[in-house]
Amino acid sequence: MASGIRAEVKIDDPPDCVVAQASAEADGRVLSVSKSTSPSAPERVTEEFMLDAERYPDEFDVDADLSPIFSYGSSSVYRFERELGCGCPCECIEEHDCPVVDVRTQGAALYLTFHAPDMHGLQAVIGELRDRYANLDVQRLLQSQQDHDERNLVFVDRSTLTDRQTEVLETAHRMGYFEHPKRANAGEVADELDITGTTFTEHLAAAQTKLLDAILDHE
Repeated sequence: MASGIRAEVKIDDPPDCVVAQASAEADGRVLSVSKSTSPSAPERVTEEFMLDAERYPDEFDVDADLSPIFSYGSSSVYRFERELGCGCPCECIEEHDCPVVDVRTQGAALYLTFHAPDMHGLQAVIGELRDRYANLDVQRLLQSQQDHDERNLVFVDRSTLTDRQTEVLETAHRMGYFEHPKRANAGEVADELDITGTTFTEHLAAAQTKLLDAILDHE
């Protein structure tokens, strides 16, 4: 049975994504993106995206020539061409044989969804993205187990955690707080975070509760 992982990542203000640049300039959101190549020019890619915004600049100051194609009420479809192999976030993921299945934006934030074949494949993609983009965050992971009973589908939404809770979890994990035997105790992690032991415990308990609720509550 399938054992892949569905992942959604967020990249804030990627410098090499025309879609995110246009979304940020219009202070809007992109709802869908599609792309195609022509057999006569396989080195070129044509992309279209639907942008929803309250205002649209007369000209976009982005790294491509955008052409308005169609309008749906407050949304407009734009088209542009780019070279294949430009190294944008989508191509970074697809280099690992993981097609990007959904692209959307909110302002300058780019959200990409893809399927990795397994944890090793996911780690390779995330590692590549982290090397290229400092402002990367894994938003959601959905894993399909060998037994595809719905009770075995695990959905984790990191956006439910506050920035401080995320920092506490990442620091504790990095220092070996969750290992057995522990490589660091609560006081050492709290010192690293420059907070009191009580504050560390409170943030950790709140974060763990949210994660456990996501993992254990399947009703």
